[in-house]
Amino acid sequence: MIKKKLLKGDTKNTLRFIESALEVIILSVVYFAIWKLCYSVNSFPAYLGNGKLLLTAVYAVLCWLFIKNSDGFRFGNLKISELGIAQWIGLAIVNVITYFQLCLIANKMINPLPMIGLMLADMLIATLFVFCYNNLHRRLYAPHNMIMIFGRETAVGMKIKMDKLKEKYQVTKLISADEGLDAICEKIKDFESVIINDVEAELRNDILKYCYENGIRTYVIPKITDIIMRGASPVTAFDTPMLLVNGTGLNVGQRFLKRAMDIAISLIGLIVASPIMLVVALAIKLEDKGPVFYKQKRVTLNGDVFEILKFRSMIVNAEKDGLSIPATGKDPRITKVGNIIRATRIDELPQIINILKGDMSIVGPRPERVEHVEKYSEEIPEFAYRLKVKGGLTGYAQIYGKYNTSAYDKLRLDLMYIENYSIFLDIKLIILTVRIMLSKESTEGFDVAEANERKLHSLLNELHEKGSITEDTEE
Repeated sequence: MIKKKLLKGDTKNTLRFIESALEVIILSVVYFAIWKLCYSVNSFPAYLGNGKLLLTAVYAVLCWLFIKNSDGFRFGNLKISELGIAQWIGLAIVNVITYFQLCLIANKMINPLPMIGLMLADMLIATLFVFCYNNLHRRLYAPHNMIMIFGRETAVGMKIKMDKLKEKYQVTKLISADEGLDAICEKIKDFESVIINDVEAELRNDILKYCYENGIRTYVIPKITDIIMRGASPVTAFDTPMLLVNGTGLNVGQRFLKRAMDIAISLIGLIVASPIMLVVALAIKLEDKGPVFYKQKRVTLNGDVFEILKFRSMIVNAEKDGLSIPATGKDPRITKVGNIIRATRIDELPQIINILKGDMSIVGPRPERVEHVEKYSEEIPEFAYRLKVKGGLTGYAQIYGKYNTSAYDKLRLDLMYIENYSIFLDIKLIILTVRIMLSKESTEGFDVAEANERKLHSLLNELHEKGSITEDTEE
């Protein structure tokens, strides 16, 4: 039974590797053909022999790295549109790098038209592979029959989230942790996968050990301490395993590299975006003669407060008397120009200045308003942990979160970033941000939050009526 269950996961990963490798090979063959047919022999005299194979191998490695880090190989996990955009972004980066690589080899600016043709061919190939592979995975791998073991009643909300991806997750049974280990283990036997959500530590460990012993696929919703330990370093000075948790955020070297990358990218971004920013500034000024920028106090590293910059998208004094009301899609306070720049996210461009000044970083936890930090810190004392790094323009919570994501879930996402930080993770998250910006709006508004709340109450009432949980479960 154990081998059978593990085999399914193994074959899926193996298939995905074979699919990815085949696609990269095809892309590399097309590059080889374009390079050989379209570029002058005189420009690359040293690469007429095995050199062209070396260039093709380099192209293949770049394709693998950038498509993978754009999440373009997650066949069966993402929608076709998301995978397509991810692959296009990865390939665009690869082809730009390759073009300048060839210019350096030729010691001159070469004709870009063949590379543009290559990019178009790559986009077509990638689209075909994504369509075929994603449909293949949907046909071969049906969603597992899953049981969720939950602690507090609020944890039941995870089922509502997973129900939106029924092609991947099929939670058919909910069981309260109050039923005890023996009853839980007896019911687990009838399911392919288990979700452990917000269960008391001792019971959670016992359930996890049972699942591990019997080869049952198990998803665990991590607590704050679990995420902190993910960033721990192993200490092997003794024959007893030990983990070291520094708790200091980034080290000196990491801070230096991160700041260098922030300065380099923000300078380039400011130069590229300056024409757009000038046009937007003029449009805002012409519409109602009000100020171009909207400033707001936000909290960053070590609790320091700074003024974040945005293009003003709402009427002047939209938050008079200090009242902060979240803007809805048809909010009358949003100006005509504001509707455009909010939809395209251009209103965030002035934050490049904040990054250049050192108030923010490109990647990091989203800096919250002062009053929100005070409020969330009272409800969740660990909320201050996210202030161990500078606030960022983008990050885990911005990529994977939604407008209605709870403060606790945002904290967990931010801590995952802090505890797993590397310069390569920053690069990956920047690429993923581009994918999110080009994808159809995936964030859920407050209207969706209200609908989810109604579904949660309905589901809890149903569980109460069946006697699956009692009124004191939330304690």
